[in-house]
Amino acid sequence: MTGSTADTTGRGGATRPGAPSLAERAGADGPARRAAAAEVLRRCRAEGVHSVRLSFADQHGLLRGKTVATDELAGAFERGCGAPGSLLAKDTGQQYAVPLWVPSASLTMNLLLGARDMLLLPDPATFRVLPWAAGTGWLLCDLFTVDGEAVELSTRGLLRRLHDRLEAAGYGLVAGLEFELHVFRPGPGGPEPVHAGWDLLGEQTADVAAPVLELLRDGLDRLGLAPRTLEVELGPGQLELTFPAGPGPEVADRAVLIRSAVKQLAARNGLAATFMCRPKVGDSFPSGWHLHQSLVRPDGGNAFVAEPGGSAGPLSTVGEQWVAGLLEHAAASCLLTTPTVTGYKRYRPNSVAPDRIAWSRQHRGALLRVIGGPGDPATHVENRVGDPAANPYLYLAAQVASGLDGLERGLPVPPEAASPYEPAAGPPLPRTLGEAIVAFRDSTLYRSAFGDELTGYLVTLATSAWNRYLAAVSDWEQREYFEQF
Repeated sequence: MTGSTADTTGRGGATRPGAPSLAERAGADGPARRAAAAEVLRRCRAEGVHSVRLSFADQHGLLRGKTVATDELAGAFERGCGAPGSLLAKDTGQQYAVPLWVPSASLTMNLLLGARDMLLLPDPATFRVLPWAAGTGWLLCDLFTVDGEAVELSTRGLLRRLHDRLEAAGYGLVAGLEFELHVFRPGPGGPEPVHAGWDLLGEQTADVAAPVLELLRDGLDRLGLAPRTLEVELGPGQLELTFPAGPGPEVADRAVLIRSAVKQLAARNGLAATFMCRPKVGDSFPSGWHLHQSLVRPDGGNAFVAEPGGSAGPLSTVGEQWVAGLLEHAAASCLLTTPTVTGYKRYRPNSVAPDRIAWSRQHRGALLRVIGGPGDPATHVENRVGDPAANPYLYLAAQVASGLDGLERGLPVPPEAASPYEPAAGPPLPRTLGEAIVAFRDSTLYRSAFGDELTGYLVTLATSAWNRYLAAVSDWEQREYFEQF
């Protein structure tokens, strides 16, 4: 795409005199949004912000967008900022998985045929000033067509729609983030871990890694995304960051910002941070993304808390039904919670990661770990299935769609698994991305909750990456066969 941002915005979201703006056509305009936008502009003037990154989370949960001069920001709040629709057609390897020049099965992609514009509409509630880039602000955006229609393939929009359904049922999702990642420094023989590992929560190892932990803590704190805890994990160079709980859609926004911020902070300091599940660097250990969750009632109470003397289990009936929904749809949900080839190599017995579809109290080998009990206001569920590379909006959308199905159908919770790695505990999780694609494709729940178009789109993207993986010759194959035959 050529031309300046101003030209692209005008062409994509042109507003004739007297005609409604993109914000008005999209139903996003109103006194609250206008006041929030005015506050962003005031802060930009007061804090010397000369440029603002307009970012959206793509289908993989990676941020993309444009940087606009602050003088252009008021217009972007009204008219949006143009970007090529081709960005939505790519798999994780940036290969076109959806036809770009001829019509496809996706109605949305047909609207963007030939790399036509889509419009990024900034959400003023997400504004932050970047602590590592002088004079630069950051805004998350929603996606619209040039006609002002919401882009149905937007995963941020999907989570918002599903959360609206949950709120209509009388609940809100509260979620907490627990990210594992690896950080490396350059070495003469390649990347070297920032700590030697195999000393889980070791004080001396934490002290060795302290400069990196302090770098991340300070940067995230100044961004308004301060971690609750920073820890050294088991593997070499492996760290864990946990964050306060909050409303589900807001937590998904925080997650995409946190991952991008960590990588940028590391890169600007000569380090490499990765949320890949298991980097092929030395003796690395797989990373997970544990998603803590509960439901809140309109009165602010925790709907998962069992009343003393009531249920024999640790959860209320609502909590049990939510857990039952997560378990029933766990295999189909794996495409959303674990979207990478590498993520499935983490599902192994006796590995402090799940390998079967089961729940337990406190047991870290279970897919769902229930924490708390009757009368405990902090009672919640930890889903331990996730890949740190998962799209946060899709990960949380999977929880809402599955849990809500459990509530609506009144599903009974299966028996607790005292030994989650035993075959009797439950069926195995998908062993490969290919198996996960089939389970998601065949899910009636996701066809209903996401719609045929979005479901088919996600299958197409994942299948493109999976087929490329199957066609590639691995290092293992080279070692196994080259000399032997």
